[in-house]
Amino acid sequence: MGMVAPKLWTVDEVLALPDDGQRYEVIDGELFVSPAPRWTHQAVLGVIQHRLYDYLRRERVGHVLHSPADIEYGPRTLVQPDLFVVPLVDGRRAKEWAEVRALLLVVEVLSPSTARLDRNKKRRLFQRERVPEYWIVDVDARVIERWRPDDDRAELLDDEITWHPAGATNALRIDLAELFAEVIDG
Repeated sequence: MGMVAPKLWTVDEVLALPDDGQRYEVIDGELFVSPAPRWTHQAVLGVIQHRLYDYLRRERVGHVLHSPADIEYGPRTLVQPDLFVVPLVDGRRAKEWAEVRALLLVVEVLSPSTARLDRNKKRRLFQRERVPEYWIVDVDARVIERWRPDDDRAELLDDEITWHPAGATNALRIDLAELFAEVIDG
């Protein structure tokens, strides 16, 4: 008896799925479904988003957005990063998804249901798409894994993370002990 090949999903099929509170993503035709995130997941994203927003108001190299947002990489790949920075288009913010051609930064916060996807499929996708930095935030371990396009291993950061995108005069510095204390202990 032969094996049946798994169904390869298209972006159009995923976009036609019901709005039921689940997060639907497809990478190279493989469908992934995730439940709504937990409280600490959202709390840490809120703090990071606030810091990125303040930084980008000063540096004006892009703007920060969060999920749900469909980022499409071809007819069989659509993802919803937790948090991401879109570069400016001709010196201004993009007004439509069609203007988004690249991302400057992607941030994913680990949860039990998404850890494998974030560390494997999504990481490889963002490296392949040459996203300059991909951060995986592990709240339980109080670390951030930083990946760049050509990395074979993550850079594990537990003290501070620095982000200096092209075109920015100054770098963003986030004290990780302070970040995690604000979310977990605060």
